[in-house]
Amino acid sequence: MNIHEYQAKELLAKYGVAVPHGIPAMSVEEAVKAAESMDTALYVVKAQIHAGGRGAGHFTNNPEGKGGVRLCKTIDDVRAASEAMMGNVLVTKQTGPEGKEVQRLYVTDGVDIEKEYYCSVLLDRGTSKVTFMVSKEGGMEIEEVAEENPDAITRVAIDPVGGITDADAEKLADALDLTGAAKASALPFFKNLYKCYIETDAAIVEINPLILAGDEVMALDAKINFDPNALYRHPEIAELRDESEEDANEKIAHDNELSYVRLDGNIGCMVNGAGLAMSTMDIIKLKGGEPANFLDVGGGATAERVTTAFKIILSDQNVKGILVNIFGGIMKCDVIAQGVIAAAKEVNLSVPLVVRLEGTNVEKGKELMANSGLPIISADDLEDAATKVVEATQKAAKAA
Repeated sequence: MNIHEYQAKELLAKYGVAVPHGIPAMSVEEAVKAAESMDTALYVVKAQIHAGGRGAGHFTNNPEGKGGVRLCKTIDDVRAASEAMMGNVLVTKQTGPEGKEVQRLYVTDGVDIEKEYYCSVLLDRGTSKVTFMVSKEGGMEIEEVAEENPDAITRVAIDPVGGITDADAEKLADALDLTGAAKASALPFFKNLYKCYIETDAAIVEINPLILAGDEVMALDAKINFDPNALYRHPEIAELRDESEEDANEKIAHDNELSYVRLDGNIGCMVNGAGLAMSTMDIIKLKGGEPANFLDVGGGATAERVTTAFKIILSDQNVKGILVNIFGGIMKCDVIAQGVIAAAKEVNLSVPLVVRLEGTNVEKGKELMANSGLPIISADDLEDAATKVVEATQKAAKAA
């Protein structure tokens, strides 16, 4: 689960992590009042959406104008910047061309930045340890730094039993060439950042840029993503969820205990099990196709849940073919067949549908589909299924 920058900074501040003073605003007038209450010579108005690259982005109603992060010297400037952002669609590298509508703003103090750095805390699955990543090349996408200058990134793995130590914090500060008072500021910063990560069950805490303002290290921007499986332990964090930022289908999937992620291809996938879903998408690409989604219906899905999953896939106008790949263990093949048949009839299926079933009650499932009267293409194994759905989809696309 993602949260907004202002929410992340409020959370970090509770853990003693230094952040610039800021006030969230849900309207232009609230943004102006926030600025009026601040004792600063420079204001920063930031669009709040769940995407990075806001400053370099553009608004669809003014493609040549400024992005979603603007410096303002007067209250009138704050009002103008807020009016330019609020209610308009901001497009960044992470939103895709459709962009996101700005419904929240964040007004902060301007900060005299001496140096910018990068810092993140995440789980390194290679070492099975929580790991800090820091770099002196702040303000850039860390993927670009990793590709162009991997030696510029320092990684410090934290012992899971003892937690972060003074020595760990010093390694991080030294990697950024911090000395004196700046280093003294950085040591508790890193320790408190780690504490926030652990105690909130975060998946990633990213500070980009981490800045040096005078002798103080602080988070100028912040992104926190939480493990959704741990949210039951943090109702106060779950309340921070902004459903307006979520893909409508992903929200429906979440509410129906389905795992769904929309992709850019044209072959919809419905699979049970994350590993099988990944393998299915891989083999579709191997056969020359492009998956339109990741969708895991889980091991104990009902016919109703399968119907919902099918509707989610078909609601994507880019989908020109569907592959259902089910290995029935806990999930019985006849239940899957019933859900597929019900959904296909309800939505008036108009794209090729390939189904590969294997496992419990497989013959009963195949019989149900064969007698359904629907043009379902049966497949014997995963490779056969992928070949058939790619060929059928390409044929349908040409015919259209």
